[in-house]
Amino acid sequence: MLITLEGIEGSGKTTQIDHIAAYFQKSGLEYIITKEPGGTVLGEKIRSILLDPGNSNIHPMTELLLYAADRVQHIKEFITPMMDAGNIVICDRFCDSTTVYQGFTRGIDVSLIQRLNSLVLEGLAPDITFVLDLDPEIGLKRAWKQIRDGSRSESETRFENEKLQFHESVRNGYLELARQEPDRFVVVNASLDPVKVSEQILEHLEKYFKIQK
Repeated sequence: MLITLEGIEGSGKTTQIDHIAAYFQKSGLEYIITKEPGGTVLGEKIRSILLDPGNSNIHPMTELLLYAADRVQHIKEFITPMMDAGNIVICDRFCDSTTVYQGFTRGIDVSLIQRLNSLVLEGLAPDITFVLDLDPEIGLKRAWKQIRDGSRSESETRFENEKLQFHESVRNGYLELARQEPDRFVVVNASLDPVKVSEQILEHLEKYFKIQK
């Protein structure tokens, strides 16, 4: 099983992944947490390029292909082996980020990105994708607060440095994907207290596992 979390910067994905992990641990389910970019040793090197604020001149197509390269390595080296071993994989960002950031927001042809995703994924798809939906102004304030207090790295702020309009486009892109695939996507109100956000997510997971049984 593959669970992915998506959302704008500052939407609280890391916090909610911790809550999901605690729920699985309590339930006696085997799980593993990972992220994109950077879920492998090679991926961490790609991540350092993609998120470095000094690399503001990366061409959108270069950005797209770097994310694709990271994902191929991630799937082959980590995700597929972990799923084959019976683990639930919880991933902080996955292929939908590419569609939203490089497609809807950067302006690369979405059909091209979908073909690339198809090539990279080889039939793999998330079982559930939680979109943590939040007003971009609030998200950015949260993100920069975390950067200033040291809980997030200042060396990974290339996207936080984008203009508000960029983040609004990202949010709208996620909501559009959720409209297109309502059976996979779960839109969660991330403006609430983190515990309330967690309750929304865990309630959906409980329903999902009951259906699977």
